[in-house]
Amino acid sequence: MTPGPNERLVSVEEILKILPHRFPFLMVDRVIGLEPGKSIVAIKNVSCNESFFQGHFPEIKIMPGVLIVEALAQAGGILLYHSFSEPRKRLVVLSKIQNMKFRRAVVPGDQLRLEAEVTKLRMKFATIRGRALVDGEVAVEGELSAGIVDLAEVHGPR
Repeated sequence: MTPGPNERLVSVEEILKILPHRFPFLMVDRVIGLEPGKSIVAIKNVSCNESFFQGHFPEIKIMPGVLIVEALAQAGGILLYHSFSEPRKRLVVLSKIQNMKFRRAVVPGDQLRLEAEVTKLRMKFATIRGRALVDGEVAVEGELSAGIVDLAEVHGPR
């Protein structure tokens, strides 16, 4: 996918400034398309060196479905971050997972294409429809909801 006129790329350095996640829990390697308030396309490269493969499952390495959902949630978080007027004043937290369907296994060597689109965006709540694909085939799809926390309410004025 080549970014359109209203889309932009986001490097891993920028992702690290947006998401609080760090190794081994950062599940987005780069963003290849982003239209604030609308949609995102991100990439997660699945390596045989991922720490979760040591226990899931050592003999038949399959990426845990919950981590694919987490990758979608992180991509959605990046999308929402770019959708706010003052993003540094907000924190996005996963609040609900709905109708998630797991359609194929994800294994070392696969590249997850994470696609998400905003279906509802309010001051304190957002809903995102997402899917993770491998070689054009849907691996996981469903809906994620997030709470949007105003950091001033949590920490007080800064």
